[in-house]
Amino acid sequence: MSSAGNREKKLLLEVARRAMSAAVEGREFAGQLPELSNPQNLGGAFVTLHRRGRLRGCVGQVVPTQSLLETVVHCAKAAALEDPRFDRVRPEELSEIEIELSILSTLETIAPERIQAGKHGLMVSLGRQRGVLLPQVATQFRWSGWRLLEETCVKAGLDRDAWKNAEVRVQAFTAEIFSESDVPGAEPEAPSPGKPGYSSST
Repeated sequence: MSSAGNREKKLLLEVARRAMSAAVEGREFAGQLPELSNPQNLGGAFVTLHRRGRLRGCVGQVVPTQSLLETVVHCAKAAALEDPRFDRVRPEELSEIEIELSILSTLETIAPERIQAGKHGLMVSLGRQRGVLLPQVATQFRWSGWRLLEETCVKAGLDRDAWKNAEVRVQAFTAEIFSESDVPGAEPEAPSPGKPGYSSST
Protein backbone atom coordinates (compact mmCIF):
# COMPACT_ATOMS: atom_id res chain seq x y z
CA MET A 1 0.00 0.00 0.00
CA SER A 2 1.61 3.24 -1.12
CA SER A 3 1.09 6.50 0.75
CA ALA A 4 -1.97 5.47 2.73
CA GLY A 5 -4.48 8.22 3.42
CA ASN A 6 -5.84 8.96 6.88
CA ARG A 7 -8.95 6.84 6.26
CA GLU A 8 -6.88 3.75 5.43
CA LYS A 9 -4.50 4.37 8.32
CA LYS A 10 -7.41 4.74 10.74
CA LEU A 11 -8.99 1.51 9.49
CA LEU A 12 -5.75 -0.41 9.84
CA LEU A 13 -5.17 0.90 13.37
CA GLU A 14 -8.76 0.13 14.39
CA VAL A 15 -8.45 -3.42 13.09
CA ALA A 16 -5.14 -3.85 14.94
CA ARG A 17 -6.69 -2.65 18.21
CA ARG A 18 -9.76 -4.86 17.83
CA ALA A 19 -7.55 -7.87 17.17
CA MET A 20 -5.19 -7.08 20.05
CA SER A 21 -8.01 -6.49 22.54
CA ALA A 22 -9.83 -9.67 21.54
CA ALA A 23 -6.65 -11.74 21.84
CA VAL A 24 -5.72 -10.35 25.25
CA GLU A 25 -9.24 -10.94 26.56
CA GLY A 26 -9.37 -14.45 25.16
CA ARG A 27 -12.21 -13.60 22.76
CA GLU A 28 -12.56 -14.51 19.10
CA PHE A 29 -11.86 -11.66 16.71
CA ALA A 30 -15.38 -10.78 15.58
CA GLY A 31 -16.75 -8.81 12.69
CA GLN A 32 -16.02 -8.56 9.00
CA LEU A 33 -12.82 -6.85 7.96
CA PRO A 34 -13.38 -3.47 6.28
CA GLU A 35 -12.32 -2.85 2.72
CA LEU A 36 -9.36 -0.66 1.85
CA SER A 37 -9.57 1.64 -1.15
CA ASN A 38 -6.15 0.36 -2.24
CA PRO A 39 -5.87 -3.19 -0.88
CA GLN A 40 -2.92 -4.26 -3.02
CA ASN A 41 0.15 -4.54 -0.84
CA LEU A 42 2.96 -6.81 -1.93
CA GLY A 43 5.10 -6.06 1.10
CA GLY A 44 4.58 -7.08 4.70
CA ALA A 45 3.61 -5.31 7.90
CA PHE A 46 4.81 -4.99 11.49
CA VAL A 47 2.72 -4.19 14.54
CA THR A 48 4.63 -2.49 17.35
CA LEU A 49 3.15 -1.96 20.81
CA HIS A 50 4.34 0.74 23.20
CA ARG A 51 3.30 1.20 26.81
CA ARG A 52 4.23 4.44 28.59
CA GLY A 53 6.78 5.12 25.88
CA ARG A 54 8.47 1.72 26.14
CA LEU A 55 8.42 -1.16 23.70
CA ARG A 56 5.85 -3.75 24.77
CA GLY A 57 5.86 -6.07 21.76
CA CYS A 58 6.66 -6.15 18.06
CA VAL A 59 5.82 -8.84 15.52
CA GLY A 60 5.63 -8.66 11.76
CA GLN A 61 5.83 -10.41 8.44
CA VAL A 62 8.31 -9.21 5.84
CA VAL A 63 6.87 -11.45 3.12
CA PRO A 64 3.11 -11.71 3.64
CA THR A 65 1.07 -14.82 2.91
CA GLN A 66 -2.31 -13.10 3.15
CA SER A 67 -3.96 -9.72 2.66
CA LEU A 68 -2.68 -6.61 4.40
CA LEU A 69 -5.61 -6.49 6.83
CA GLU A 70 -5.25 -10.18 7.65
CA THR A 71 -1.53 -9.69 8.21
CA VAL A 72 -2.24 -6.80 10.60
CA VAL A 73 -4.77 -8.92 12.52
CA HIS A 74 -2.30 -11.80 12.89
CA CYS A 75 0.62 -9.57 13.90
CA ALA A 76 -1.44 -7.54 16.40
CA LYS A 77 -2.45 -10.72 18.20
CA ALA A 78 1.10 -12.07 18.12
CA ALA A 79 2.67 -8.81 19.31
CA ALA A 80 0.39 -8.85 22.37
CA LEU A 81 0.76 -12.51 23.26
CA GLU A 82 3.69 -14.16 21.50
CA ASP A 83 6.70 -11.83 21.48
CA PRO A 84 9.21 -13.99 23.40
CA ARG A 85 10.95 -10.91 24.83
CA PHE A 86 7.92 -9.89 26.88
CA ASP A 87 5.19 -11.29 29.09
CA ARG A 88 1.75 -11.45 27.51
CA VAL A 89 -0.14 -8.16 27.54
CA ARG A 90 -2.70 -8.12 30.34
CA PRO A 91 -6.26 -6.74 29.96
CA GLU A 92 -5.58 -3.93 32.43
CA GLU A 93 -2.72 -2.70 30.22
CA LEU A 94 -4.78 -2.25 27.06
CA SER A 95 -5.79 1.36 27.69
CA GLU A 96 -2.10 2.29 28.03
CA ILE A 97 -0.95 0.53 24.87
CA GLU A 98 -0.26 2.62 21.78
CA ILE A 99 -0.19 0.79 18.46
CA GLU A 100 2.29 1.64 15.71
CA LEU A 101 2.06 0.11 12.26
CA SER A 102 4.84 -0.24 9.71
CA ILE A 103 3.55 -1.03 6.23
CA LEU A 104 6.46 -2.40 4.23
CA SER A 105 7.45 -2.20 0.60
CA THR A 106 8.59 -5.30 -1.22
CA LEU A 107 12.12 -6.57 -0.54
CA GLU A 108 14.92 -5.63 -2.92
CA THR A 109 18.54 -6.73 -2.92
CA ILE A 110 20.74 -3.77 -1.99
CA ALA A 111 24.47 -3.03 -2.08
CA PRO A 112 25.81 -2.15 1.38
CA GLU A 113 26.98 1.31 0.28
CA ARG A 114 23.43 2.21 -0.83
CA ILE A 115 21.84 1.60 2.57
CA GLN A 116 20.40 4.83 3.99
CA ALA A 117 19.80 4.98 7.73
CA GLY A 118 16.27 6.11 8.53
CA LYS A 119 15.01 5.22 5.05
CA HIS A 120 15.78 1.53 4.72
CA GLY A 121 14.91 -1.43 6.86
CA LEU A 122 16.98 -4.55 6.29
CA MET A 123 16.67 -8.29 6.15
CA VAL A 124 19.89 -10.31 6.28
CA SER A 125 19.63 -14.03 5.65
CA LEU A 126 21.86 -17.08 5.35
CA GLY A 127 20.05 -20.37 4.94
CA ARG A 128 17.47 -20.53 7.72
CA GLN A 129 19.08 -17.74 9.72
CA ARG A 130 17.36 -14.41 9.25
CA GLY A 131 17.41 -11.03 10.94
CA VAL A 132 15.15 -8.04 10.33
CA LEU A 133 15.38 -4.46 11.59
CA LEU A 134 12.86 -1.73 10.76
CA PRO A 135 13.92 1.70 9.44
CA GLN A 136 12.94 3.47 12.65
CA VAL A 137 15.48 1.44 14.65
CA ALA A 138 18.41 3.24 12.99
CA THR A 139 16.73 6.58 13.66
CA GLN A 140 16.08 5.71 17.30
CA PHE A 141 19.68 4.70 18.00
CA ARG A 142 21.27 7.18 15.57
CA TRP A 143 22.96 4.45 13.61
CA SER A 144 24.63 4.88 10.24
CA GLY A 145 23.67 2.64 7.34
CA TRP A 146 26.77 0.53 7.98
CA ARG A 147 25.88 0.13 11.66
CA LEU A 148 22.35 -0.88 10.73
CA LEU A 149 23.78 -3.56 8.43
CA GLU A 150 26.05 -4.90 11.17
CA GLU A 151 23.26 -4.98 13.74
CA THR A 152 20.96 -6.78 11.31
CA CYS A 153 23.66 -9.41 10.84
CA VAL A 154 23.82 -9.81 14.63
CA LYS A 155 20.01 -10.06 14.75
CA ALA A 156 20.30 -12.97 12.33
CA GLY A 157 22.73 -14.72 14.67
CA LEU A 158 25.69 -14.01 12.40
CA ASP A 159 28.98 -12.18 12.84
CA ARG A 160 28.85 -8.40 12.44
CA ASP A 161 30.74 -8.56 9.16
CA ALA A 162 28.84 -11.56 7.81
CA TRP A 163 27.47 -9.37 5.00
CA LYS A 164 30.90 -9.72 3.33
CA ASN A 165 30.14 -13.41 2.76
CA ALA A 166 28.88 -13.88 -0.80
CA GLU A 167 26.31 -16.41 0.46
CA VAL A 168 24.69 -13.88 2.79
CA ARG A 169 21.72 -12.10 1.25
CA VAL A 170 21.13 -8.44 2.12
CA GLN A 171 17.71 -7.06 1.21
CA ALA A 172 16.17 -3.67 1.93
CA PHE A 173 12.68 -2.28 2.23
CA THR A 174 11.06 1.03 3.07
CA ALA A 175 8.11 1.48 5.41
CA GLU A 176 5.19 3.80 5.93
CA ILE A 177 5.08 4.22 9.70
CA PHE A 178 2.17 5.64 11.69
CA SER A 179 0.67 5.25 15.16
CA GLU A 180 -2.61 5.95 16.90
CA SER A 181 -1.33 9.32 18.12
CA ASP A 182 -0.49 10.34 14.53
CA VAL A 183 -3.90 9.70 12.97
CA PRO A 184 -6.94 11.85 13.85
CA GLY A 185 -9.69 9.75 15.40
CA ALA A 186 -7.51 6.69 15.92
CA GLU A 187 -6.57 7.34 19.53
CA PRO A 188 -8.16 4.86 21.99
CA GLU A 189 -10.59 6.42 24.42
CA ALA A 190 -9.96 6.36 28.14
CA PRO A 191 -11.84 3.52 29.89
CA SER A 192 -15.17 4.45 31.45
CA PRO A 193 -15.69 3.90 35.19
CA GLY A 194 -16.89 0.42 35.93
CA LYS A 195 -15.67 -0.98 32.63
CA PRO A 196 -12.58 -3.08 31.98
CA GLY A 197 -9.29 -1.22 31.76
CA TYR A 198 -9.23 -0.98 27.98
CA SER A 199 -11.14 0.57 25.14
CA SER A 200 -11.82 -0.22 21.54
CA SER A 201 -11.75 2.28 18.71
CA THR A 202 -14.79 0.68 17.13
